[in-house]
Amino acid sequence: MATQILMPALSPTMEEGTLAKWLVKEGDTVKSGQILAEIETDKATMEFEAVDEGIVGKLLIAEGTSGVKVNTPIAVMVEEGESADAAPAPAATAPAAAAPKAETVAPAAAVAASPAAKPAGSRVIASPLARRIAADKGLDLSLIKGSGPHGRIVKADVEGAKPVTAAAVVAAPAAAPAAAPAPVATAMPTGMSAETVKKMFADRSFEEITLDGMRKTIAARLTEAKQTIPHFYLRRDVQLDALLKFRETLNKQVESRGIKLSVNDFIIKACALALQAVPAANAVWAGDRILRIKPSDVAVAVAIEGGLFTPVLRDAHQKSLSALSAEMKDLAGRAKTKKLAPHEYQGGSFAISNLGMFGIDNFDAVINPPHGSILAVGAGVKKPVVAKDGTLAVATVMSMTLSVDHRVIDGALGAEFLKAIIENLENPMAMLA
Repeated sequence: MATQILMPALSPTMEEGTLAKWLVKEGDTVKSGQILAEIETDKATMEFEAVDEGIVGKLLIAEGTSGVKVNTPIAVMVEEGESADAAPAPAATAPAAAAPKAETVAPAAAVAASPAAKPAGSRVIASPLARRIAADKGLDLSLIKGSGPHGRIVKADVEGAKPVTAAAVVAAPAAAPAAAPAPVATAMPTGMSAETVKKMFADRSFEEITLDGMRKTIAARLTEAKQTIPHFYLRRDVQLDALLKFRETLNKQVESRGIKLSVNDFIIKACALALQAVPAANAVWAGDRILRIKPSDVAVAVAIEGGLFTPVLRDAHQKSLSALSAEMKDLAGRAKTKKLAPHEYQGGSFAISNLGMFGIDNFDAVINPPHGSILAVGAGVKKPVVAKDGTLAVATVMSMTLSVDHRVIDGALGAEFLKAIIENLENPMAMLA
């Protein structure tokens, strides 16, 4: 039976995506696990695999099409000798908040939440391969829940299945229908409309740039952050001379292993240890409560073309400086090619944004929800300072600003957290103890 291939949800928050590239063409025979297409989400380009074998009957969405809603039909798979016209016609994309109409859902989509006998005479939708495996294993396909499109039983469903007796099925209570997940609203910045702004510049030359998924997400999330998070800011200077000297010594010792530690690696380690030293600051806002996180999962902002990623270094407090350095290089490299998986850039309780390499002395960073705080790191510059003995000296000084969510962290707690970060950086050898 011809079946529709639907736009997948490749991350928990994905609502739409761009069909970047088809890796198959109409008429191709595909196997389970074969890559069908590359899908761009708001943050990454991910591969989409076939869940079953079949023939590509028709490609419904052209390469490069953006704004394709999750669960929109993108292709039709058919069996040998079958026409793609046998598949249900693609339904028009409905607004995110609208519930799907019953008449637009193919009858095969009505699948029980748990294995249950289908009504007598009803057709079992299964791939030829799944039918062959079921026959070899003596399985009753009517008792198997399909995970393919519209409840189609595929190879993976029958490979690990065991014969189930009818008595067991009768004894099992019927599962309640699963409630449809609430739609996730994508808030966009409010203000003057595009047409209003364009009229203001009607007599000027300009280029109009359409927002891609990443820029839309950044605009929505940061507008939400500034509108809903009560930010306050704590500023401190840190003297880096001891750290720079220690870093130089370490790099000479590990040079033969191809390791070169950056100042940013030390900052990540210092923050990870500070989150352990001040555990109340290792927290996130969760709507009507605070979640205190046990491990130090530190997110680090990485600038890429058209936006930024915040890959997360999990359990950073337990990792050596060289391990953090290698992991950060890997994550940053893959972020720039949009090859990060969602679990690699989601999560964490705290983030670091370092603009020091661009010559920025200091700045205020915007908290990335649901994080409790973010550290803005400026450049290390030579400045006159008063030494402990009261004399004037020259030191390399770096400015740091901790942006804090006042719902999660109060002023005194934020000050204690920033102090712990500074102490780690000014006494770098202690971080290796």
